[in-house]
Amino acid sequence: MDNIFLQDDDDPIDIRSDGAFKAVFAKGTPESMGALSGLVSALIGREVTIVSILTNEPTIANIRDRQLRFDISCMAENGELVNVEMSLNPNPFEPVRMEFHIAKLFIGQDIRGADRGYNDLKEAYQITILAKERIFPDEEYLHTFEYYDPEHHISLKGRSRIISLELSKLKTIIEKPAVEMNNPERWAVYLEYLTDRSKRRIINEIVELEEGIGMASEVLIKVSRDQEERARLAREEKTELDWISYMRWAKETGHAEGHAEGHAEGHAEGHAEGHAEGQEEGRKKRDQELLENARRALAKGHTIETIQEITGLDMDTIISLNSR
Repeated sequence: MDNIFLQDDDDPIDIRSDGAFKAVFAKGTPESMGALSGLVSALIGREVTIVSILTNEPTIANIRDRQLRFDISCMAENGELVNVEMSLNPNPFEPVRMEFHIAKLFIGQDIRGADRGYNDLKEAYQITILAKERIFPDEEYLHTFEYYDPEHHISLKGRSRIISLELSKLKTIIEKPAVEMNNPERWAVYLEYLTDRSKRRIINEIVELEEGIGMASEVLIKVSRDQEERARLAREEKTELDWISYMRWAKETGHAEGHAEGHAEGHAEGHAEGHAEGQEEGRKKRDQELLENARRALAKGHTIETIQEITGLDMDTIISLNSR
């Protein structure tokens, strides 16, 4: 059992990063699947066993594939569907994004056929772990959303749920003894404070108390001590950060250059019509640069959602680039 506990000299990778999260929870080994089952069970509030990573997700061996915006799409033994996502730097539009993707997951079920109907639809869950930013204004770290009539206080009692876990809201929870924490609290503290050496004692207590976290710790420690894997994760993170920085720079400078070029061309024309036409030409040039940057990003394996976030292009436009 010693291999599941963090030693004083251990330097675990940050499980909140995209690649590390997938490396721990999506390997497909018994320990990894057990950890994933434990995490999902804790957050939806009942015991489930995850039996498969859905086939529409690429294999974990491909580093580029681990940059998918949805970290893990999986199925429980009773057929229930679950998306589990770690978002290190969530954006303000996360709530509507979660709503969009739970809808896609739920309606993606096949109920065609004479002997099938709506009652054959399984529960679907979108679990989003939000690391560094607060999305909701209250102090509750865990929220579960479903269709609900707020005026008459009636639930639709449907079969789709959105669950959010905000790791930035744990300041009071971390002060509790590990034995007094419930399972969602233990998972949240583990994810948030894993790399904090000052919290190592309580992390190891949590590892001992929660079997699923123990399995996650076993996988994480193996990955952290594997120098080749650490190097691959570091390269992946650097590539992603470099690309995001470049895309933001391209977007900002493209906008500025387009505006300046339009102003100059319009001024040279010497009248309002020429100014407007020049600005339009500058805008077209900027948009073309954005499209070209988006096309290159797709070729490098970046996700549509990430490209949309950085460029501001709509999803349909990006998807059309992918098909050309």
